[in-house]
Amino acid sequence: MANKPQVTIYTDGACSGNPGPGGWGVLLQFGNREKELSGSESKTTNNRMEITAAVMAFRALKEPCRVDIYTDSEYLKKGITEWIQNWKKLGWRRGKPGKTSSLANADLWQELDGVIAEHEVNWHWVRGHAGHLLNERVDKLAREAMK
Repeated sequence: MANKPQVTIYTDGACSGNPGPGGWGVLLQFGNREKELSGSESKTTNNRMEITAAVMAFRALKEPCRVDIYTDSEYLKKGITEWIQNWKKLGWRRGKPGKTSSLANADLWQELDGVIAEHEVNWHWVRGHAGHLLNERVDKLAREAMK
């Protein structure tokens, strides 16, 4: 695993209204190289944009990597690190065995689960809009894409 390339990723999502037009932004860092990605949807939610940013970041990786990913979305971080195992056990539903309900954004959670599988991933939460330079940078990408 030590021979895998090290990549650092910053992601953010934005939405005007919830639902409403939304955007996502990604910054990938590999050595001294950087790549920015962004995109939008006309009618979406902030949570969908947060997950989409992570999915698109991992889709951009060309080989298995060691990844440190930073997000200001507690929903994204907790979803992928704490809640996902239970959702998978319940057939991509939430709740408890025998009493489940539909899982919001199940399609994106499944896609994210798939695209991270070949990578060694460490998830990090950063406080949004708190002056973190690179988080502010991806926030700007997401907001610009939203327009």
